[in-house]
Amino acid sequence: MTLFSIKRNLSMSLYFACALLCSSVFAQPPEFDAKIVKQFDAYDAFQAVAVDANFFYAISNGRLTQHDKDTGRAKQQSTEKSPANDPLIHLDSGVVVDGRLYAAHSNYPGWPMTSSIEVWEVATMRHIETHSFGVMLGSFTWLDRHNGSWWGTFANYDRVQRGMTDPYGETRNTVMVQLDDDFQVLQSWSLPAEILRRMSPMSNSGGSWGSDGHLYLSGHDDPEFYVMALPETGSELDWLATIRLPGLNGQGIAWDRSVDGNTLWAILRSTRQVLKIEMPVLPDLK
Repeated sequence: MTLFSIKRNLSMSLYFACALLCSSVFAQPPEFDAKIVKQFDAYDAFQAVAVDANFFYAISNGRLTQHDKDTGRAKQQSTEKSPANDPLIHLDSGVVVDGRLYAAHSNYPGWPMTSSIEVWEVATMRHIETHSFGVMLGSFTWLDRHNGSWWGTFANYDRVQRGMTDPYGETRNTVMVQLDDDFQVLQSWSLPAEILRRMSPMSNSGGSWGSDGHLYLSGHDDPEFYVMALPETGSELDWLATIRLPGLNGQGIAWDRSVDGNTLWAILRSTRQVLKIEMPVLPDLK
């Protein structure tokens, strides 16, 4: 092991030790429970789910499948951008806005990290647009539209990928961003150290803004969602609450904005299922 690697590993150990100490000193945010109300088999439920008024969209690394929201029956599948020359590598979370499905995409676990936004027309499931970030802040994992802006996360990871000797960016370097209509970064925020510790060695996989004005984040593996708010000062998101859902294993999420109530959609990657979830009505958290 090189001197650089020893120093880096010591630094990471001290970082998470400090996070653990802080979590024991300061009160944890309140916890609430959600419940699964319906489960649908969906072969492409491997990375995330998106949803609109009539359908949910199961998202795997390189494909989307449109399903009827009531029966779960598969309707259409996407076509790749250009299977011969430019295949999709690692799709992640998506959101449907004005008849288009926007999905985060990266070259994970390739190095250096590159990212893009890929867009499909949901009526035909035809790929119609791409926006490349190139090499930027990490691997882009989720995208949402809220209050006239785009929002998303560039994830970094503590996992050491095959053929590498160093962590894949280090989880603590994960940043949530606000983007303009041209997908240019306007602002960015870090996540609280305790949330990063829970997500490590992976990172923030999903995000979706609720009708309550709070941002809901998910990790890669843990059975919980984190309720967040933009801070009044500083550069770290405020952690308001945690929503527990036993049996969940993270990945991409999507609030259902076509209905009243607290309906969130997620996936159970281990069984290739899409989950319809009833979220708790939260008290005033501010």
